[in-house]
Parts: sequence; C-alpha cells; structure tokens
Amino acid sequence: MTSREVTGIMDSFLALLLNGLNSSALILTAALGMVIICGLMDVINLAHGELIMIGAYTAFAVTQTAGLGFWVALPLSFITAAAAGTIMEVLVVKRLTGRPAETMLATFGISVVLQQVTNIVFGAQSQYVAIPIEGKVTFGHVVIPYYNIFTILFAAAVTAGTVLLLKKTKFGRRVRAVTQNRAMAECLGINTAQVDTLIFAFGSGLAGLAGALAAPVKSVSPFMGGPYLINSFMTSVVGGVGSFTGTTVGSLFVGESTALLGGVSNDVLASILVLLMIIAIIRFKPEGLFAKERR
Repeated sequence: MTSREVTGIMDSFLALLLNGLNSSALILTAALGMVIICGLMDVINLAHGELIMIGAYTAFAVTQTAGLGFWVALPLSFITAAAAGTIMEVLVVKRLTGRPAETMLATFGISVVLQQVTNIVFGAQSQYVAIPIEGKVTFGHVVIPYYNIFTILFAAAVTAGTVLLLKKTKFGRRVRAVTQNRAMAECLGINTAQVDTLIFAFGSGLAGLAGALAAPVKSVSPFMGGPYLINSFMTSVVGGVGSFTGTTVGSLFVGESTALLGGVSNDVLASILVLLMIIAIIRFKPEGLFAKERR
C-alpha cells in the first residue's frame, strides 16, 4: 500500500469521524429532552419525535414563509414545542400518572394525530431550510462546513446549560426533590404538579430545538420524527436513563458508530450492526453504562 493510499484512507476515516460527531450533536440535542422527561418523570413519551418535527416546521415557517432569520427561528422552535408539550402534559399525561402502559399508548396516538395534521397543513412533500452559516474550513482533503462546527458547539452549550439549570438553581433543587421523594416534596410545600408540567415543557422545548437545528441539514417532513425517536431511545438505553454523562456518551456511540459503519458498508447494515452492539451492551449492563444508583 502506497503512502498516497494510506493518506486517502486516513482522510476518509477523519471525514467519517467528523460527520459522526455532527450526527452525535444532533442526537444529543434530541435525546436530552427525552432523558429529562423519562429520567425525572418516569414518562415514556412516544410523541417525542413529533415534537422534534414541530421544531423543524417552526424553523421552516419562520425562515421560508415569514422571511425571518434562523436565529429568530431557534428560540421560537423551543417555545412552540414547549407549548405543545405543555398542552400534551396537562390534557393527557397528567391524567395518566402512574399508568405507564396507558401513557405510552396515549402519546403514540398523539404522535399519529400530529403527523396527519402536519401532513394536511404542509403536505407530504419534503421542505428545506437554508443553511444559516455558509462556508467551510479545509484540513488537507477533509472539508468541514461551518454549520457543522456550530451544531457541535451549540449542542455542547445546550447540554451544559441544562446541567447547570438542574443542578445549580432553585428550580433544579425542586425537580430533584420531586424526583427523589414526591410525597415528602408535597409535604414541604412544593407544587409537584407544576414541576411536572415545567419539566415536560422544558424537555419538549429541547426537542423542538433539536428539530430546528436539524432542519438545515435534513429534509423537513411530517414523518421525520421517527428516526430521532429511535436514536433518542438507543442513546438513553446505552447511557442510562437520567444520566447526562450517559446521554453524551450514548449519543457519541450511536452517531459515530452509524457514521463509521455506514462509510464502509451501507446505512441499513450500519443501523443493524449498531442495534446489535446496543443489545450486547444492555445484555451485560441492563441499567446503561452510567446508570444512577438508587436506594
């Protein structure tokens, strides 16, 4: 093997690695909301993918229809998805507290309704959002778009902000109190129902943020939420529900593995192999790699 061939292989590997890092950033942002809702509320929201879809369509409507900038679309996507999550939690999820099977069935029904309503309003054809940051940086033969760098940094900032919110603020202390002992928190005067609603809204807003972040690089369609829902589940299973460190590591594992395996085979085979690896992990670590200890 010549030095030129070795250089070409290394360049291809580096390109796949960086592409996987960008995919991991999108998965991390999408999975954060699910991990918060599932880890803190013990609610499995099967409409999580549709909240991501709401964020993506908000970005499309703001940028392409209203003609406003992408930087306006980002916070509006968070607000829109958070509002949808609040309505969902108050009208449906709150009434099914302690009934996980019924909650899963109800949120699955909501996901189907949201898909069909979006299909009626926007149509089944894919929509596109212009990339807000043009340009690229080149390292040898490896090209990295500026928007990919922004996505990675933005996902890291959102993760750090979420950790600080839940660990260093008064609201975060209330959330942890409700999570650890709901009855005692109620005795101490904490409005647990309000905390549940705020947590669900915040997790939903993060899902909308992920949709807006993905809109410029992925097609926006009524059925785009399914793959993100699956990736979010795989991330939380690998890392451990409720662990932010586990969520970060799980998103890196899923994103990088899919990108690297997809580069040497095809996307379908890569997804199958990643799923088999996750099955092997949960066979020996059922709680995930970074599961929190419980009393």
